[in-house]
Amino acid sequence: MTIDISQLGRQDYLPTYAAMQAFTNERAVGPASTVRDQLWICEHPPVFTQGLAGKPEHIFNPADIPVVQTNRGGQVTYHGPGQVVGYPLIDLKRAGYFVKEYVYRIEEAVIKTLAHFGVTGHRVAGAPGIYVRLDDPTGHAPLAQRPQNGAASNAAPDFTGLGKIAALGIKVSRNCTYHGVALNVAMDLEPFSRINPCGYARLQTVDLSTIGVSVGWTDAADVLGHKLATYLAP
Repeated sequence: MTIDISQLGRQDYLPTYAAMQAFTNERAVGPASTVRDQLWICEHPPVFTQGLAGKPEHIFNPADIPVVQTNRGGQVTYHGPGQVVGYPLIDLKRAGYFVKEYVYRIEEAVIKTLAHFGVTGHRVAGAPGIYVRLDDPTGHAPLAQRPQNGAASNAAPDFTGLGKIAALGIKVSRNCTYHGVALNVAMDLEPFSRINPCGYARLQTVDLSTIGVSVGWTDAADVLGHKLATYLAP
């Protein structure tokens, strides 16, 4: 079953969060369900969102930006204009894959979106999301600390020389997903300096504009939406 993509434009965060919960709680689930999976693409006015693991000390100067407690995984992040947010509402049981692969597929969609614009995205072991090399965002050399099959990583991630360009935070209820992924396109990045992004002190956050890629929000949203729909298909 294909995913229905909805381009929603700019949406307030709280009503969108409530709509995701309502859709997930009310949908019929399982292989026999005829409820189509959804992918909502939008951007939000400035807002900090806390995940279930979020610690208040990671938000040290919210000032005029509201802070919303959510039920997604992870710690604090920032949403604002110039960021493409993708919310996949997927029935994983019907899709036929588990949460770990779901996260991998979302990250792969972001990596392929960045590649479309000539940028190389990287995974960092133990730190969900996608990162770029600040000194060589288009180079293809792999990171030493990339996830390795079968290798357990107990070391703290080292973000030296890296910038985070996409953040991931998900919730799974009744085998169905909501919340999702945020790709930084052309933002005011200052609010990230008011938090420890994703709970990491001194983690630098970047967008496509910062690394020299000029692309409009709509173009980036179209590419990310297509890549997510492709990589999340059953």
